[in-house]
Amino acid sequence: MTDEAYPQRTAAFAAMLIKQAAWPAAIVLAGDSIAPLVASARGALQAPIAVLALLIAAASAVVVLGLSALLLFDAMLFRLMASHEDEASGGAAVDDILARMRLKPAPSSPRPLDDRITGTRRLLARQRIAFAIFVLAFLTAGFWMPR
Repeated sequence: MTDEAYPQRTAAFAAMLIKQAAWPAAIVLAGDSIAPLVASARGALQAPIAVLALLIAAASAVVVLGLSALLLFDAMLFRLMASHEDEASGGAAVDDILARMRLKPAPSSPRPLDDRITGTRRLLARQRIAFAIFVLAFLTAGFWMPR
């Protein structure tokens, strides 16, 4: 990777992570803020399936918000990497911060950027799965609520 491509690629990935962390969190927060109002107005506590679906939606909402926070943290780490001139110094800076925070032991050599991106994409996939569970549970609760 050229010296100019590294910071651009890393900064672009960080910007994408911020967007991917924000929109599911915003939808989950909006859904969770209106769910109790709609459920009490429509008598959802009378339908056990609706109550179960709302509980599953609430649990998956917590997972989505937690994973969104992790993705934002990763985005900040990628921005830190982008502020360095080359991949080795950016990776070393991130590894140093993670070691100082006692989140990860200091590795003998910095991981390549592609490995870091792959790990973050796994987090992104988990967030999307949790978001899909939230949406399905939320829609199921709405379907089973008394009219």
